[in-house]
Amino acid sequence: MSLSSVVIVGAGQAGFQVAASLRQGGFSGHISLINNEPGLPYQRPPLSKAYLLGKIATSNLAFRPEAFFDQQQIELLQDDAITIDRQNRHVVLASGKSLQYDHLVLATGAHNRPLSVPGDDLQGVFGIKTLADADALAPRVKDARNVVVIGSGFIGLEFAAVAAALGASVHVVDLGDRPMARAVSSDMAAVFRQTHESWGVQFHFHQGVTRLIGENGQITAIETTDGKVLPAELLVYGIGVIPNITIANEAGLAIENGIKVDANLLTSDPHISAIGDVACFPCIQNEGEHTRIESVPNAMEQARTLASRLLGNAKPFDAVPWFWTDQGNLKLQIAGLSTGYDSTVRLGSEATQQFSVLCFRKGQLVAVESCNRPGDHLAGKKILSRPPELTSAEASAPGFDLKIWELAHRP
Repeated sequence: MSLSSVVIVGAGQAGFQVAASLRQGGFSGHISLINNEPGLPYQRPPLSKAYLLGKIATSNLAFRPEAFFDQQQIELLQDDAITIDRQNRHVVLASGKSLQYDHLVLATGAHNRPLSVPGDDLQGVFGIKTLADADALAPRVKDARNVVVIGSGFIGLEFAAVAAALGASVHVVDLGDRPMARAVSSDMAAVFRQTHESWGVQFHFHQGVTRLIGENGQITAIETTDGKVLPAELLVYGIGVIPNITIANEAGLAIENGIKVDANLLTSDPHISAIGDVACFPCIQNEGEHTRIESVPNAMEQARTLASRLLGNAKPFDAVPWFWTDQGNLKLQIAGLSTGYDSTVRLGSEATQQFSVLCFRKGQLVAVESCNRPGDHLAGKKILSRPPELTSAEASAPGFDLKIWELAHRP
C-alpha cells in the first residue's frame, strides 16, 4: 500500500508517537497532526504528581521542542476535527479547513467521566486530564487544608499522596471496596491502603456523593450517601474516562466500548485506524476479548505497530499490557491483566515495601504487580510475552526468584 498523506487526529501520546515513528521508519509523505489543545503535544502522567509538586516545569512536559516538528516535516495544526468524509477521504476541521488523507489515524483519547452531582459547578472542583486542569489546580493544592478525592484509582490516589505530602487533611470516597479495585489484586490494594492511611489519608469505601455543599460559589463540604458531611475547600475527582468516539460514530465506524478495531488496529473502514485510549482491540492477554486499555505504554506500542504496518510491515498487535503509578514513595508497576485471577503468590517483603504479587488464573500466570521491585516487573513482562508459562505451583516453591526463573527459561 503506497501512501502519500497520513492525517492523525489527536496529538496525545498515541498520535504523536505514530507521527514520529513514521518519520523514523522512512515515510516521506505528508503528515498532519491535529492538536485540539494549545501549545506543543505533551506528556500527561506527571500532571497528577510531579507537576503539581513543582518538580517538573511546563517546558519539560513537551514530547519534543517546536523545532522537531519543523525538522521532521510534521504539520502540527492547532485545530479540531469535526467531520470525516469517508467517501472522498477528507477530514473537515473546526476552522473550516479540509485535509485529504490516504490513511486516517484516530487517536482521539478519552475525557473525564463527569461527577454529575448537585453542586458540581462550585469553585474548587477539579478533574485532572489536561495541562489546563493541572495549572488551575496547582496553586490551590498548596494552600488547601481540607481535601476530598472522589475515586481511588491511579489518578485519585496519586493526587491524594501529593495533597497529604503538602500537609492537607485528605478524605478519599469510593463506591468500591478497596483502592484501585479495577486495576490491582486485593493483596496489592491492601498494602497501598495501609500506606496511604499511614500518611493520614482517610478512606470511605462503599460510598458515593449525594451533593457538594458551598458558600458564595465555593465548595466547603461534601455529603456522602450515608449522610456523612466531610469538609472540603478542594475536591478532585477521578471516576473513570469516556472514550472520544463522536467523530467516529458520526462517520459510521463500528463502535464497541470505544472505536472497534481488528488485530491490525484497523477500523471497519480499511483507510482508517484507531489507537490509544479510544481503541477497543482483540486482546490476546484477555483471551481475545475486545478490550480498551488506558495506558501510555499501550498507546506507544499501538502507535509503533500501526506505523510499521503503514510502512509495509504488518503484524498483529500483541504487546503485553503494562501500567505504572507513583504514589508517594511507592512505585507500582503492573505487567499483564489480572482480570479473573483466582490465586496469588507473593514475593519479597511487604514490611520493606519491596514486594510483588503474581496473579494466576487456572494455574497460569496472567499478571505481575511489583511495588518498588523493578527487576520483577521487567522479568514479568518477558515471561508474559512468550511461552513457556509460569505456573502457580512453580512460583510457590521455597526460594523462588522470578528473575532467575525468567533467565533460565529464555528461548
